[in-house]
Amino acid sequence: MTVHFVGAGPGAADLVTVRGRDLIAACPVCLYAGSLVAPEILSWCPAGARIVDTAPLDLDAIVQEIVAAHERGQDVVRLHSGDLSVWSALAEQTRRLDQLGIPYTVTPGVPSFAAAAALLRRELTVPGLTQSVVLTRTSGRASAMPERETLAAFAATGATLALHLSIHVIDTLVPELIPFYGADCPAAVVFRATWPDEQVLTGTLATVAAAVAAARLERTALILVGPALDPENFAESALYSTGYDRRFRPGFGDGAKGDEA
Repeated sequence: MTVHFVGAGPGAADLVTVRGRDLIAACPVCLYAGSLVAPEILSWCPAGARIVDTAPLDLDAIVQEIVAAHERGQDVVRLHSGDLSVWSALAEQTRRLDQLGIPYTVTPGVPSFAAAAALLRRELTVPGLTQSVVLTRTSGRASAMPERETLAAFAATGATLALHLSIHVIDTLVPELIPFYGADCPAAVVFRATWPDEQVLTGTLATVAAAVAAARLERTALILVGPALDPENFAESALYSTGYDRRFRPGFGDGAKGDEA
C-alpha cells in the first residue's frame, strides 16, 4: 500500500499532470482538499472509491483515514491544490507516515504563481530587470512568518514578488513595498487562476489596493509585484543571440554555456 501525494494544480482539471490523473484513477481511496480541488478531478476516481473531503478534518483524523486504508491494503491518493512544494502541509503529513512506516510518493502540480503568470502572459524573470522570484506570504493563524523573513528584506532585492495568502492585508502591504519599488511599479492580483470565475486585476502599487477593494476580493488571490510585469526597454538575453556558443548551436561567442547548453 502506498500513499500518493498529488498536486492538483491551481484549479482547471486539465492542468493536472498525466501521472497525477493516472494515480487518481488507480487508487481506491481519495483524500482531497475541499473546495480547492475541481469536482471534475474527483470524477476520475474509480467506481466505488472512498472519497473524503479533508477540509473539516484535523491532522489526526486524516492520518487515521490513511492508517485504515493501509490496514485494508488500499492505495491512497492525497490531493492538494497547486504544488506540494509550498504551503501544502506535506511535511507534517509525511513525518507522520515516516513514523508509521507507511510508504508514499509525491507528484508535483502546477503552482498558483505559474498559473497567474500564464494568465498575465508574462515571464517573471526578465533580463536586466530581475532574475529572481520570491514566493512568500504574510503571517496568518495557521503559520507565523519567521522573524528574519520580512517583506522589507525581500522587497530590498528588487525581485518579482509573489505574495500568497495575503490579499486580506493588501492595504498594509502596499505602503511597505512602495519605498523599494516605487508607486508606479507594476502590480497584479489574480483571483482563482484557471477557475471559471477567475479575475485578473492589473495596475501599479499606487492603484492595486483600490482595485482589490472595488472587486471585493478577500481570499484565494495572489499578489504579484515587480517591473517584469510590464517590461519595456529590456535587453535580450544572450541565450538565443547569433554569437552565443552552446552545445546544440555552436557560434562565435566566448564558449559560455547557458540554460540550454
